[in-house]
Amino acid sequence: MIYNCFLKLVVSMLGGDAFLKIFFRKDLCGLKAKLVVEGANKGKMKGITFSPSTNFNCYCKIPTNQTSQPVKSLPQIQFPLFNTKNQNQPLLSFSINSTKNTQTPITQPPPLVVVGSANADIYVEIDRLPNEGETISAKTGQTLAGGKGANQATCGAKLSYPTYFVGQVGDDANGKLITEALGNGGVRLEYLKSLGKGVPTGHAVVMLQSDGQNSIIIVGGANMSCWPEKLSDQDLDVVKKAGIVLLQREIPDYVNIQVAKAARSAGVTIIMDAGGMDTPMPQELLNYVDILSPNESELGRLTGMPTESFEQISQAAAKCHKMGVKQVLVKLGAKGSALFVEGEEPIRQPIIPAAQVLDTTGAGDTFTAAFAVALVEGKPKEECMRFAAAAASLCVQVKGAIPSMPDRKSVLNLLQSVEVHS
Repeated sequence: MIYNCFLKLVVSMLGGDAFLKIFFRKDLCGLKAKLVVEGANKGKMKGITFSPSTNFNCYCKIPTNQTSQPVKSLPQIQFPLFNTKNQNQPLLSFSINSTKNTQTPITQPPPLVVVGSANADIYVEIDRLPNEGETISAKTGQTLAGGKGANQATCGAKLSYPTYFVGQVGDDANGKLITEALGNGGVRLEYLKSLGKGVPTGHAVVMLQSDGQNSIIIVGGANMSCWPEKLSDQDLDVVKKAGIVLLQREIPDYVNIQVAKAARSAGVTIIMDAGGMDTPMPQELLNYVDILSPNESELGRLTGMPTESFEQISQAAAKCHKMGVKQVLVKLGAKGSALFVEGEEPIRQPIIPAAQVLDTTGAGDTFTAAFAVALVEGKPKEECMRFAAAAASLCVQVKGAIPSMPDRKSVLNLLQSVEVHS
């Protein structure tokens, strides 16, 4: 965060005005200041030195604030001016007082905070799923970074929105793979924990068929192990400062409940991706959720209702409303998506056709995260859904989950192209 404080110093004894610009920058050590002399008469100040000098460090504690609110106070710092010929007697001194200075903080918007899973996805490309008792050969096999939480965090960061990831990996090769992929994607990793060597990183076996559809088996590993019974104040603090919190069901429910409770207490919007565990979702968790985001099968499992037609999906969404969730964002695959807000007409968004479908892995995560980014930026819900549809369309054209996350420029270019041809 940078503070620019400007002070006009009238040096009458030197025969004119000169300007001292004092620049403050907060770094890891404290507050760093630099004085720069400007103005038509700055040459006449050559006989004056600064104490502290023009380049110095002044270490002191100042309030920190990760929200969009400016820091309201800076310490008072005194700057005596000396003539080089007489270092004992100051010619003039002045001070910077926080009540008299103009502060112009450069701040970031409240971030997207994703709390969830990180997996090493073991991809095998096959023509079909094996029958019971059958062994088949895969065309190729490789390991890529993924996991619903890591996917969504990477998507948020690649869409140029400040994004933090709260999660766990093991101290192993897969953990290093995921950490590197998240970092390369621009995700803030201060809250990513590496567990001991006894706990492996979560991983998934992704069976990818020739039409781009997949079947996935997840091994929880670090995602489901060693979470503290009570999350640290540090973890909950970043949640409370978020613009939106994204959750999924690939970590324990009690962790999600703590996070959701903290977010609700701070008035932070909570989006819950229903993907992950197939056990019933706790009502306590649903009570905190603002937007529930299932696909068709997850919606059916959650409500115990059929979801084959749009009418059935609408009825299942209405049951979610009765369960306490006011907004249900349903991902419908090739049929697009629909947002059901209690008391309002559904908002439907068709897919934006992809040039080719290579891999649908991560498409739902991309959609949910892109929707969250657009929403936290204040866009109308219809625009959020269109933005998310474009991001998902780009995602399915690349193999892998994290490698397929699109950047903002690509999404905007696709939207512009669709508008031109519509």
